[in-house]
Amino acid sequence: MNQKREDVRNVAIIAHVDHGKTTLVDELLKQSGVFRENQEVAERVMDSNDIERERGITILSKNTAVMYNGVKINIIDTPGHADFGGEVERVLKMVNGVILVVDAFEGPMPQTRFVLKKALELQLPVIVCINKIDRPEARPLEVEDEVLELFLDLEANDSQLDCPFVFASAKTGSATTNITVKNKDMKPLFDTIIDYIPAPEGDPDAGTQLLISTIDYNEYVGRIGVGKVDNGSISINQEVVITNHHDPEKQKRVKVSKLYEFDGLSKVEVKQAGIGSIVAISGISDLRIGDTLCSPDNPAPIPFQKISEPTIAMHFMVNDSPLAGKEGKYITSRHLRDRLFRELNTDVSLRVEETDSTDSFKVSGRGELHLSVLIENMRREGYEFSVSKAEVLYRQDEKGHLLEPMEQVYIDVPEEFAGNVIEKLGQRKGELVNMTPGNGSTTRLEFMIPSRGLIGYRGEFLTDTKGNGVMNAIFDSYGPYKGDISYRNLGSLIAFEAGEAITYGLFNAQERGILFIGPGEKVYAGMVIGQTGRSEDIEVNVCKTKKLTNTRSSSADEALRLTPPKILSLEQALDFIDTDELLEVTPASLRIRKKILDHTLRKRASLQGQKPTR
Repeated sequence: MNQKREDVRNVAIIAHVDHGKTTLVDELLKQSGVFRENQEVAERVMDSNDIERERGITILSKNTAVMYNGVKINIIDTPGHADFGGEVERVLKMVNGVILVVDAFEGPMPQTRFVLKKALELQLPVIVCINKIDRPEARPLEVEDEVLELFLDLEANDSQLDCPFVFASAKTGSATTNITVKNKDMKPLFDTIIDYIPAPEGDPDAGTQLLISTIDYNEYVGRIGVGKVDNGSISINQEVVITNHHDPEKQKRVKVSKLYEFDGLSKVEVKQAGIGSIVAISGISDLRIGDTLCSPDNPAPIPFQKISEPTIAMHFMVNDSPLAGKEGKYITSRHLRDRLFRELNTDVSLRVEETDSTDSFKVSGRGELHLSVLIENMRREGYEFSVSKAEVLYRQDEKGHLLEPMEQVYIDVPEEFAGNVIEKLGQRKGELVNMTPGNGSTTRLEFMIPSRGLIGYRGEFLTDTKGNGVMNAIFDSYGPYKGDISYRNLGSLIAFEAGEAITYGLFNAQERGILFIGPGEKVYAGMVIGQTGRSEDIEVNVCKTKKLTNTRSSSADEALRLTPPKILSLEQALDFIDTDELLEVTPASLRIRKKILDHTLRKRASLQGQKPTR
């Protein structure tokens, strides 16, 4: 007999990137008394990883729980970035409703649409929270209309359309259901969750059924599976069978050795958990996302959607440059292989394949950001390796036609830059689908463009719009191949010999283009040290010193003035490299180099018109 468990609510917070959902969770935690009065609390306490804090984005979904009026509210904070959409899809299986957070100025954005569509497909009730109403340019009532239009667009049913709206300022910790009535705390949001989000249902007397929706990994206890108890109960030392909806052969008996529930930000060991509880289980080594833990007498897996396939790939290789092994702690192919396969423990949207070479691995992900976060994590851990330019993953249809991933791109730019953006994306095979006036003097452009057309475009976009443009891309589908795209119109400045860059050599080289290095930096032949103003590559000698003579000219003694070099970030470097180049990544440096370092061999390869491979 199905029963409701009234003392629990399970809710996910979904939103576009940077609309304030993590800050909102902070406030819910503070106001439910999770922290002591005098406790120092870091901002955005849920973003635990360094990269999440620096970039202000959430990458991994996080679980937390708060108590309010005797009801335990399990809250899951989800990523807002399209590259981490795989995380969002799975998390929604654990909850009975969602809170959609929308910025009171920006309104619904592409990612808002993506996450909301997933929630509506699963028939989940939605509470709309219009956040940042304290922004000077906030327009909450217009945004409310825009959200309802989005619901209609996504064909929401009548009960979903009749959703409650809460107006909040996570920064000041206040919420209200009526915008004209000011309030000092989050109570209206808590009350709306209790009233509107249904209590979890299940049969407490049936056999155990628990779907694993996320995997955590911990050096000490290994894999930790997180999921919701759908039916029955689960307890310590219980024997269960692992089954999987997409793999009917999988049936393995295991024992539950440790069981945790969430309380605030910590995990608390429990002896038993019933229907509707979100629990973490450790001690089962080969637990995967999508597995169901069942009672041995009736093993029935819970259906689970397949995770979206990757659309973009890079090769991760052992670093073999002349400066290899000087700055990294982990440099061998064994280190690289172990680390990449370990990433698969927690990241389900990632694929790692071995190649013909033992020193190279093909790593596929959901987008450039997805892979760049992995690269950044690895270099911080002391790994040294090199990566190739991102390439898209093609498919073929039944007739053998080549298909490529297509993206929907939404761009908000001031009117004066719109023409430039349309022209640039047109060159990259982008098709303008829609153009509408945005807020104020901005224009919203909507494009359909091949994924490879966006590779390397973000940096250019920021320059073209003087940093005022906002671009959001979301995977749409596989479409027919659109033809060749030239990635980069400008060539590279290449170091001619190994040594140390000297001011005199750099001074002569800077006339040829923009430098990426300053004096005193080590270089080697074949290393890219700048960008030329022309389309072909130019080799320069930056280690050259001035020949000394007896006579002194009056101007020679004046100090040589160097333009400050353009120091590339990881993203900029990944955007910049061409198909015949690699990015050398170490804990201390990022160096761009040609795949073929030797000048003569490189010339020969380009004359034969072949793309150099390693």
